[in-house]
Amino acid sequence: MLNLPTLSKNGITLEPLTLEHAHDLAAACQDGDLWTITTTSVPEPDKVIEYINKAQEMPDRSAFAVIDEHTGKAIGSTSYHDILPLPRRLEIGYTWYAQSYWRTQVNTTCKLMLLTYAFETLDYLTVGWRTDIGNHRSQQAIERLGVTKDGVIRGNRVCRDGVISDTVMYSLLKSEWPEIKTQLQERLASTQ
Repeated sequence: MLNLPTLSKNGITLEPLTLEHAHDLAAACQDGDLWTITTTSVPEPDKVIEYINKAQEMPDRSAFAVIDEHTGKAIGSTSYHDILPLPRRLEIGYTWYAQSYWRTQVNTTCKLMLLTYAFETLDYLTVGWRTDIGNHRSQQAIERLGVTKDGVIRGNRVCRDGVISDTVMYSLLKSEWPEIKTQLQERLASTQ
């Protein structure tokens, strides 16, 4: 587990996830009935406290609440996970936002902050992402970042409905980061 800072940019703050965020996150996951999407990790509204406790107990996960600075409310969550200190590799995932924030600057802003911190402060060499093969929205969001699709791991995950599914893997190397950083900054500047 990493010792997380609070990160802030463009009206979005990432702060370490705590039980203080439970009420807001219960409301956020109801914005679009997100827990009904079987290929995501969004908790049911009445299971948000369990979700937060589990995130805090996982030794290789460090979770953030995503805060809309204009409202002061948590609108979702994202995490570093599968943290491997020796090869200096981690993944970004367990990411979800209230549906009213989809296709806004929120995801790009969060990824810019997370990637900047991972590569430039933590000095990690590789950042990865994974998503269910059936979660096309997530795949499109990851691919919009400009990262490399590494491939598919077949039959390695169980969806919340019990179906065994495949995982699509992506990664970004530290040497590729400057170009992607510029692209993300330009994308954000064009939406301001």
